[in-house]
Amino acid sequence: MDSELFERDRHVTFLQMMYQLLPSPYQSQEINRLTLAYFVISGLDLLNALDGLVDKDAVATWVLSLQAHPRSTAELNNGQFYGFHGSRAAQFPPEDNDNEALSPSVSNLASTYCALTLLKIVGCNLSSIDSESILTSMRNLQQPDGSFMPIHTGAETDLRFIYCAGTTVKAYIGHLSYVGKLEWHGQGESQGVHIKVPGGATYCGVASLCLMGFIEDEILSKNAPSSIIDVPLLLDWCVQRQAADGGFQGRPNKPSDTCYAFWIASVLKILGGHKFIDKKALHGFLQTCQSKYGGFSKFPGQLPDLYHSYYGLTAFSLLEEPGLNPLCVELGMTAIATMGI
Repeated sequence: MDSELFERDRHVTFLQMMYQLLPSPYQSQEINRLTLAYFVISGLDLLNALDGLVDKDAVATWVLSLQAHPRSTAELNNGQFYGFHGSRAAQFPPEDNDNEALSPSVSNLASTYCALTLLKIVGCNLSSIDSESILTSMRNLQQPDGSFMPIHTGAETDLRFIYCAGTTVKAYIGHLSYVGKLEWHGQGESQGVHIKVPGGATYCGVASLCLMGFIEDEILSKNAPSSIIDVPLLLDWCVQRQAADGGFQGRPNKPSDTCYAFWIASVLKILGGHKFIDKKALHGFLQTCQSKYGGFSKFPGQLPDLYHSYYGLTAFSLLEEPGLNPLCVELGMTAIATMGI
């Protein structure tokens, strides 16, 4: 879209459409409906457009209906996780009802993060949730090295799920032993020992440490040493991710991508290094990804999608675009929504 303006009204219309009816290409993502709802509702909150467009009570009721509940107190220690399902379909019981070893449904950490964030955004009193079941059964997901699986069995472990667990309880000290073991390769935080990964995992690691209190606010400006991460090395890596076109890449030798304007810029924000961002250049890149239909695409000139539209909005919030609500980068929601946390 050849425009130097941030088209707020178009973005509101785009997300309003997504709130009312998701286009058919999203049918394959039905099991992740809670995540899609998070992108829509949180995006409208960033645009300061929730009131009048979103039925907050209906959203809260729907989200609360997706929590998994143990049938008895004894089941809290049966190895399963009682968080939130990703959608109504995820609540369906398995076809093999004769196999008692199968869980009647599977909730997961990522959906739980999205659910709790949505409830905060729409102003729901979190006393409405069964927090004891979530926190008690979450222990079933943590591994001996401190990492977390997203579900109770047969899944990978990486920094995304440490972040989801950490935001769920705000600070969960048991994670430190795992995050501290990750080797530094000059390529961002590693999702697992010896594995090089992109900026999204770097954000999850840094934000998790920040939430747990192991990274001071604006640590760079305080000139305070950190025994957890090599701040100068991490800052250098992040700054190098801003490419010649003004956008951010997830790792070296990759094209700029709208979502990394959030993942990388948020790390810089947490460390107090956001002053090193070429804001004018980043603004220019994001404008090339802004669609005339509203929303943002992954790369310039493509059609918009919900994921990149949301992270395009978070990037503009970080750039302090007029009319957008400030973002709490550690928790992934507006600063207004975090009140009381």
